[in-house]
Amino acid sequence: MKNAKEVIETFWEIQDEGDYTKLVNLFSEDAVFEDPIYGKFEGRIEILEFMQKMNKEMRSRDMVFFALDIDGGGNVAWAQWVAKTPDGDIEGCGLYRVKNGMMTYYKDYMSSPPPDPKR
Repeated sequence: MKNAKEVIETFWEIQDEGDYTKLVNLFSEDAVFEDPIYGKFEGRIEILEFMQKMNKEMRSRDMVFFALDIDGGGNVAWAQWVAKTPDGDIEGCGLYRVKNGMMTYYKDYMSSPPPDPKR
């Protein structure tokens, strides 16, 4: 069974493919996902609906995420990431809890988006 770091490395490999809906298979049925912009999603069905929205949103914004560093072990891991956007980079990190090889909790934190150059 994979530890938290291994599960999160798989998470980022799948995310790099660009279809967020494929990530839902890494979450337990009762998982909780907290996003700083879109809110809290409880359970695999809500997480899948959010991932469907992410597919549309990220494409429309021409935004791509890259993991800079992933670490952890046992049941907890973290990832430092950057979102590349046409308006500049947004840095953030994710905290993850894994049990029995499945993600049970994920919360993202991020810096403020870059200032709007039109203002």
